[in-house]
Amino acid sequence: MKFTFGESMCDPSHLVPLAIAAEEAGFDSYGIPDSICYPEEAIGEYPYTEDGAREFLDGTPFIDPFVLAASMGAVTERIVFRTGVVKLPIRNPVLVAKTVSSVAVMTNDRFVFGVGLSPWFEDFAVTQTDWKTRGKRMGEMIEIIRGLMTGDYFEYKGEYYDIPRIKLCPVPTKPVKIIYGGHTEAAYRRAARLADGFTFTGLTEEQLIAAIATLNGFRREYGREGEPFEISAGLPGYDTPDGYERLEEIGVTETGFGVRNAYQGDTMTLQEKLDALRRFADEVLAKLPGRG
Repeated sequence: MKFTFGESMCDPSHLVPLAIAAEEAGFDSYGIPDSICYPEEAIGEYPYTEDGAREFLDGTPFIDPFVLAASMGAVTERIVFRTGVVKLPIRNPVLVAKTVSSVAVMTNDRFVFGVGLSPWFEDFAVTQTDWKTRGKRMGEMIEIIRGLMTGDYFEYKGEYYDIPRIKLCPVPTKPVKIIYGGHTEAAYRRAARLADGFTFTGLTEEQLIAAIATLNGFRREYGREGEPFEISAGLPGYDTPDGYERLEEIGVTETGFGVRNAYQGDTMTLQEKLDALRRFADEVLAKLPGRG
């Protein structure tokens, strides 16, 4: 089981010290979210809070995930940075491929690219990208990003993108893992065909087991059941050795730890966060098999 430390949506001055501390404490990776703006007027509900409210995001700091990964990478040596998740279809796939490859190169292959659809219509409006085609474009974008990061000349002709034969330089020495995040069967199918893993959030144990089974069924359908595939998930109350053992039994390969509920206002000092991180490492991480 791999462990990702997550703290975000807070005072930006906390982030780099926490990355250094997370590496020293033995975490495998640091999770980085993505948000580009907060609309004054919003349509729909936010899918990650119980009541759908998103007002708490007004004024909440978000550093661009690629900038933050590069900044953290400059002061660390081992820990991996994983986005969770970048809102891919509001961006240009060639520019994303260039940015991802650059971050991977500058961090010595310590970057995992988590991607997903944005739940906000406004993200598409302000970036002048199409909302209705976001899912289908997502698949093409992943194919383009993978193709461009091989370092060879690559061209692409799809329904939505027509890329002439081009080459990126430099590219990382090994493929960047692409981890998909979502909540629908269409997302599971797209991930089974194109991604290296999946991030589940907000599920019960029963729902998680069923979702993993559905995802694995699609992987068999696409002939990819024998390939490495990461499952990232956590369950409320499973943050104990027995709980982590149960997650592994279910099929989870990566889980996260955070010092607070990121969907509420941050009232913790940096020192309080550092103390909580180190306490978890000493009292839990160090006592797990193979991690002491």
